[in-house]
Amino acid sequence: MKMRRITSEHVAEPQPETWSNCKVAGDFVQISGMVSGYRDGVIAGGDDMYEQARLIFEKISHLMDAAGGKMADIIKVTIFVTDITQREEVWRARREFFSGDFPCSTLVEVAALALPGLLVEIEAWGILGAGE
Repeated sequence: MKMRRITSEHVAEPQPETWSNCKVAGDFVQISGMVSGYRDGVIAGGDDMYEQARLIFEKISHLMDAAGGKMADIIKVTIFVTDITQREEVWRARREFFSGDFPCSTLVEVAALALPGLLVEIEAWGILGAGE
């Protein structure tokens, strides 16, 4: 089984020698913690947890497409938030990308994420072809 790195024209790649956004080994897909990112020097999604989460799920969807899968192939997500009282906003965004039998999920509140202004980070695992 050979591991391959997956990229998407819709998801900015990290600086060289830092990490990979997405790797596939056989049918197993691992997506690194995604954040909404920056647009024109400003946090994409602003200070809106729903909008940041929506943008992140969109990135995950693009990476799954590039890997040859779909959102229904995701079996687990781990969601990190800076304010757990806003979790309903993350769940609202999640419902826009998943339906039916949702993936397993862990939600954790953290003191901070990698950059100031980031409110949500989401990582995902999937198995290509496993979803309906």
